[in-house]
Amino acid sequence: MQKTIAIVGAGLGGLTLARVLQTHGIAATVYEAEASARTRTQGGLLDIHEETGQVAVRAAGLHDEFLKLVRPGEDAKRVVDRHGTILFDEPADPGSARPEVDRGELRRLLIDSLAPGTIRWGHKLASIRHRPQGGHELTFVDGSAASADLAVGADGAWSKVRSLLTPAKPLYSGTCFIEIALGAGGAQDCRASVAAIGSGTLMAVAPGKGIIAHRCADGRVRGYAALNKPEEWVRSIDFGDPSTGLRRLADEFDGWSPLLTAFVTESDAELWLRPIYALPVGLTWDRSPGVTLVGDAAHLMSPFAGEGANLAMFDGADLANKLAEQPDIEGALAAYEEQLFPRSSDSAGRSAQNLKVFFGEEAPQSVVTLFDRF
Repeated sequence: MQKTIAIVGAGLGGLTLARVLQTHGIAATVYEAEASARTRTQGGLLDIHEETGQVAVRAAGLHDEFLKLVRPGEDAKRVVDRHGTILFDEPADPGSARPEVDRGELRRLLIDSLAPGTIRWGHKLASIRHRPQGGHELTFVDGSAASADLAVGADGAWSKVRSLLTPAKPLYSGTCFIEIALGAGGAQDCRASVAAIGSGTLMAVAPGKGIIAHRCADGRVRGYAALNKPEEWVRSIDFGDPSTGLRRLADEFDGWSPLLTAFVTESDAELWLRPIYALPVGLTWDRSPGVTLVGDAAHLMSPFAGEGANLAMFDGADLANKLAEQPDIEGALAAYEEQLFPRSSDSAGRSAQNLKVFFGEEAPQSVVTLFDRF
């Protein structure tokens, strides 16, 4: 294939696409808004599914390296009520088909696998338009521009590339997250709370709220407090001073066990409010020449099916393989989207339903029931 390919976004989906294309001898350029790979932290653990994420890892020729990143024992799950009473306690599975890895380490593996110069850091997309002669013109915030025969939006929730295909925008789910964390030193002052996590992930849930935390390999504890709040509250809230913000957040968990609220009151994380948005379940679009989407740009969903990163990687690998198999770009894109739509719709539907399970009126028993089914 002699066509030029522009991938907008160096997340897991865009990087997997670039890597698998390169294994087929097809060049692509990744344009990323961040200044470097280390501009920001990349979140916590991901469980990489055998039928999606691991398929992509194998397609990228990185399975052996991936296995070195696996965190044994961190797939354990514990569900408690607001008093800290254990309702469900599943130990780690050494042979799990969904091993846990650190998102940042997985992203670094993909970045390092690419040919030098593949990623153009510091290229935040300002606009993209169809060219009369075919292909697309990309303009970046720094004033530079690029053209490509094929443009792939891997640019996440608020994708600019998506606007070429559909007017659909993410909708607020009704739930927001606030990051919480305990440093390795701070964790020593909260030994009982840290011990309550177990070896994997602790989920303390009740109707309309929850505290979810896991212990990292470096001794830190990471997670988030979750609240069901109207969009007006999300738009108006200002935590202001960190200590005051923590008290306000802790007030939302009045009456909860101190063992649990310590994750909030002792948190040293910056108080970032993260509303959970999702694209409409079952989103599709008409075929448009020379452009498509992968990952959150195509099917943004809540994290409660554990599929977002897995599907993004699978999207990237699947699209790359279809482009390698078919000399005609339009035929490859049509074949890719024909399979993309049903698989993303299924996962998005389960994700939306599980979000209600976690923080609905039947929580925490609804969460126990969910895990019992598996």
